[in-house]
Amino acid sequence: MLSYLRIITLLIIVPTVMSCQSPSEELPSSAIESKIDSLIRLMTIEEKVNMIHASSAFTGGGVERLGIPELITSDGPHGVRHEHGRDWAKDENVYDSSTYLPTGTALAATWNTELGYKFGTVLGSEANFRGKDIILGPGFNIIRSPLNGRNFEYLTEDPYLNSRLVVGYIKGVQEHDVAACAKHYIANTYEYEREYVDVKMDERTMREIYLPAYISAVQEGEVLAVMAAYNKFNGTYCAHSKYLLDDILKGELGFEGLVMSDWNAVKGTEAAYVGMDLEMGTDLAIGTEDYGKFHMGDTVVGLVEEGKLDESILDDKVRRILRVMFQINKFGDRKKGQYNTPEHQRTAREIANESITLLKNQDVLPLKKELNKLAVIGGNATWKHAGAGGSSQVKAYYEITPLEGIENTLAESTEIVFSPGYGIGKNGQATDEMIAEAVANVSSADAAIYIGGWVRGYTDEWDDNVFDAENVDKPDMFLPFGQDKLINAILKANPNTIIVIMGGGPTDMRAWESNAKGIVQAWYPGMEGGNAIAAVLFGDVNPSGKLPMTFPAKLEDSPAHSISSYPNENLLIDHKEGIFVGYRHFDTREIEPMFPFGHGLSYTSFEYSDLAISRNEGQVTVSLQVSNTGSVQGGEVVQLYVKDMESSLERPEQELKEFSKLFIEPGASVMVEFKLDSSAFKYFKEGEGWILEPGDFEIRVGSSSRDIRLKEILTL
Repeated sequence: MLSYLRIITLLIIVPTVMSCQSPSEELPSSAIESKIDSLIRLMTIEEKVNMIHASSAFTGGGVERLGIPELITSDGPHGVRHEHGRDWAKDENVYDSSTYLPTGTALAATWNTELGYKFGTVLGSEANFRGKDIILGPGFNIIRSPLNGRNFEYLTEDPYLNSRLVVGYIKGVQEHDVAACAKHYIANTYEYEREYVDVKMDERTMREIYLPAYISAVQEGEVLAVMAAYNKFNGTYCAHSKYLLDDILKGELGFEGLVMSDWNAVKGTEAAYVGMDLEMGTDLAIGTEDYGKFHMGDTVVGLVEEGKLDESILDDKVRRILRVMFQINKFGDRKKGQYNTPEHQRTAREIANESITLLKNQDVLPLKKELNKLAVIGGNATWKHAGAGGSSQVKAYYEITPLEGIENTLAESTEIVFSPGYGIGKNGQATDEMIAEAVANVSSADAAIYIGGWVRGYTDEWDDNVFDAENVDKPDMFLPFGQDKLINAILKANPNTIIVIMGGGPTDMRAWESNAKGIVQAWYPGMEGGNAIAAVLFGDVNPSGKLPMTFPAKLEDSPAHSISSYPNENLLIDHKEGIFVGYRHFDTREIEPMFPFGHGLSYTSFEYSDLAISRNEGQVTVSLQVSNTGSVQGGEVVQLYVKDMESSLERPEQELKEFSKLFIEPGASVMVEFKLDSSAFKYFKEGEGWILEPGDFEIRVGSSSRDIRLKEILTL
């Protein structure tokens, strides 16, 4: 029983903790910490332990006696997930359809940090409206292999581009009194058997490639939550790793928020001894509703009572959870979110517009709207993707398909004939009859558009036909359902057919790329995607997307498959390629990709000139002029790469260090200025840390990693 003194203290303190303050009048951190101290002193060991594991499928335990509510989480890297009860069953007849934003690789293809912020504000506002405390995003694992089924959720193959995009996303979410959750910490680059694989990686690779975006998320974005990944890292589960959670994240990076596990990522009670603060989704409790069976449940009570686990470790976990609650105004007057507003839908459209990437154009795009007959071919022209993909599934408020977008764009006088060409599903295939119908349609039309690619699906419903989804990986880079045969047939019948590919990443295009005059990468462009695709194809929007990852000509060219393991028979993922991920590998090893990192065409042309480099007080300033020499307004991503001309350790041919997206009117010019500090020229050496080695560095500025327009030597 509580002592009389503790009862009096509780009556005095709890109303103070629960008192409301305006969202615009944040409590000073010292006052928050004082309130947290008071609450922790009032808790029993059992109540503290109840705080550090789930209390239902998506909630973390609270303490009802002290007025501490559950912490409510939701999936949703690009839209708030559907509602369900305390288990996994979907709630029926509830208002839970969300703004379906373009997926991660689509956002990354915009190369627009302002859109990263807008993306986050939509997600944060809608999560707030739905009563969520933590939205489980952004996801930004490095895209190492084209086969990872979850690549579509992530961002890029480059640590710097990742870093710049996640900061705005996080700030946008957290501006709405919702915590963002950076995931999956760290190196979750393989989905199938993800709970058992062991990632082997040297420290240089971790520091230069896989860690930088987390540094930015913590130190610039001030992210409130981080999710530990499923996989092992150098032999230890990420959720159990003192090195990753305590030494690096909470120690070096100074992270003060909470660390939560991915669902079922905690595999034993040893996680309680390290920086794992909140255990979610463990199989031991699923279906039993006895959440004390979690690894960090009742067993931890005994460990503390027996003196095997210091109570101060438990207190730190509770402190971090409460700190997040205070920072999102869980105990105060939270901001009011909004849901499915026209503004949110406009943001989804703006991101989609800027994400669509024109890969190839031999004078066939944009199409004219004055058409008598248009043929549209491909199963993805009518397929909706929002409700699939595993934990990223969204019950979309609406989703405009590409065919609907084309119908919305063209006048009623244009006859649009559609044939799928292939079936989607377990037994989906391009049959001879379907191909013959498609060929007949493109042959008789004034113009033809093929909309194919990949699909997002559910593992339990799709068997071996799941491609871009959680917990699966693609078997190869070849388009499914016999699409290569279909594409070749329609290109032979109509060589001007425009090829539009939807999906989360690269496709093996060797079977038909040389015959195609126009190729567009549309990603998974969200609820307004169909309208955005049509706007680009018919010239209402000038494409400005750039590839956020290299598109290899063939899978075997990718470093994860040509050098390393993905994984081997012992479920070991040995990162033998080291820092040579993505374009770093292709450029250094002189391997020709199908389309390079940073590539993306426009309906106008840009000229780069007047490169100038200066140094002042340890900072390098790079300036240049970019001119729109075409006839229409357009967006260009100016990319700055640095090459170390001679180094004691092998370094990549070049590394992205800055970029800027510009929108320039025809005939106009814009001056661009980049500031580089010493970190832009350093490399990491194990045992010594970050090294700035004197010598010559080449500053390269261009439109892609393989389209360098200007360069100049800088001596440091």
